[in-house]
Amino acid sequence: MTDVIMPQMGESIAEGTVTKWMKNVGDRVQRDEPLFEISTDKVDAEIPAPATGVLKEIRVQPGATVPINTVVAVIAAEGAAVVAPVVAPAAPEAPPAGSVARPAPPDAPPAPPVNFVLEPEQAPRPDRPRSEMTADELRQTRSSPVVRRIAAEHNLDIREGTGTDIAGRVTKQDILGHIETRAAAPAAPTPPPAPSMASPAPAAPATPSSGARGEVVPMSPIRKKTAEHMVLSKRTSAHVATVFEIDMTRVDQLRQHHRPAYEQRSGVRLTYLPFILKATVDALKAFPVLNASIDGDSIVYHKDVNVGLAVALDWGLIVPVIHRADEKNLLGLARAVNDLADRARAKKLRVDEVQGGTFTITNPGVFGSLFGTPIINQPQVAILGVGTIEKRPVVRADAIAIRTMAYFALSFDHRLVDGADADRFMAHLKQGLEEFDEKAL
Repeated sequence: MTDVIMPQMGESIAEGTVTKWMKNVGDRVQRDEPLFEISTDKVDAEIPAPATGVLKEIRVQPGATVPINTVVAVIAAEGAAVVAPVVAPAAPEAPPAGSVARPAPPDAPPAPPVNFVLEPEQAPRPDRPRSEMTADELRQTRSSPVVRRIAAEHNLDIREGTGTDIAGRVTKQDILGHIETRAAAPAAPTPPPAPSMASPAPAAPATPSSGARGEVVPMSPIRKKTAEHMVLSKRTSAHVATVFEIDMTRVDQLRQHHRPAYEQRSGVRLTYLPFILKATVDALKAFPVLNASIDGDSIVYHKDVNVGLAVALDWGLIVPVIHRADEKNLLGLARAVNDLADRARAKKLRVDEVQGGTFTITNPGVFGSLFGTPIINQPQVAILGVGTIEKRPVVRADAIAIRTMAYFALSFDHRLVDGADADRFMAHLKQGLEEFDEKAL
């Protein structure tokens, strides 16, 4: 037997969520073939089978989050008997502490539909034994704390209704269904109050129904972490943005001229991004304050230029990092861009490949956006957004010309980066792209 465990996808990773199984119980598996998918707060990845054999048992179902090193499945040697998993029935809701569950009589008639009244709930007296309680009080003690809390929030008296449970207990589904039905039903005329020695508590107004239809789904781990990081960044950094219009005509001409040779010689797709990366790296070396971070009251100037590239996936956003991008030529940058983007979409990234970034580039222009003001990726102090690259009419030498243009937007942290430094950085980037040195190819 071989245990399949939840792997540790990095030093800071303590747990993982199983998102998908590629095999079913009883299927033959080959060592190193993809067995299941996991999601962590850093990366989504496919996990290979640790051995060849037959998948005997799946212990962690999709959607469950477990600590690292938890056994999630078992692989048996080929030829070993495999027993289909037995699905245990759902456990009934536990009664409140101090009560004893009593089964209903075997020939109890089916319970009528649940019906509640809009009056405050009264809890049973804890100092009385169950043998002295009335039937209504017993029914309430057989409801769960969750049901009683929902009833209290909606001013419902649980004792006035009979549930669909075999013992007549009001379940969560009973009370939620009643609330939904009540909200959708037209308001009935209020009958005159019955004579009473005590004044009844006023009923709370029912929540109006908007009639909207929708679906509620849980956030994926990567979406939850993205949301947390974005909110944290807005709280942490003093976001300011500056936008430059850059003429990409020379880059476009160089790309068109050298693209066939690049693809034939190296099998690399030559897009605009490697050119942008090269010019950005040069600008970061000229203005290291943009390649820094803040640690308390200290400034950390990073020696390496590690550029993160935001990649939009169907299940969220991930930012793989090109480490030491300042040591790569244009071909090396092009290879890194294509490799990281392809493996990010195939869930093949390692955790170290999405950590350690010192500056980030995002490219919403591929979707047609002119420009935006992206949120800084903490603990960095700046992020560059690239708008759509397209031909536009512009004025050159007092004449209208058709040029390949794009807007570049820099979001920077004003706690560290002054506006003058940000604009000088952008001017350096602009010059590097508009006068791109062909020797760099």
